[in-house]
Amino acid sequence: MIAYLVGTIEEKRENVLVIDVNGVGYELTISNNTLASLPMEGETAKVLTYLQVSENTGVCLYGFATAEEKMMFEKLITVSGIGPKSAITVLSGVKLSELMTAIASGDSSMLSKVKGLGKKSAERICLELKDKINAVSLGNINENLPLFENINEDVLNDAVSTLINLGVNKNEAYRLARSKFTEGATAEEIILKVLKEYGK
Repeated sequence: MIAYLVGTIEEKRENVLVIDVNGVGYELTISNNTLASLPMEGETAKVLTYLQVSENTGVCLYGFATAEEKMMFEKLITVSGIGPKSAITVLSGVKLSELMTAIASGDSSMLSKVKGLGKKSAERICLELKDKINAVSLGNINENLPLFENINEDVLNDAVSTLINLGVNKNEAYRLARSKFTEGATAEEIILKVLKEYGK
């Protein structure tokens, strides 16, 4: 089982990432959300992975920028009729926090708006995962990151952008900002906490 890959990003395009790990290029299927959060081509990144082996498709690698997204992916593929590619479609079509909210509230109409996801599939996702959302949120997330359904993503993105401008690697900036996020915090407060702890 390949848990993650660390290497140089060679290519990024819609739903595809090619990462060079010690001279070996791995092609991963990724969501648009992961695509947007990864560093630029030529930079080093750590990508969490899920390995699928099947008679029909052979060996496929799926990549994720965060542990939360990977856990949501693993929950989605337990739903009847939702395979890995469909799960990536869902994760590409809606923000993770919005997906969580829709499932928890049983809002299948919102999910059915995701391109490539039908009404019946959206209803099954809500029905089969509604009682499992807490398990996703309260799972063993690395570094005890806050529950993502409570995060103001605009504030978080502002903080991440500022940290990147200060010279912090994009993945590291996201991790640091997430670790210092508290409900109701402003981007400035998050940045100050990060800088204070790391002495920048």
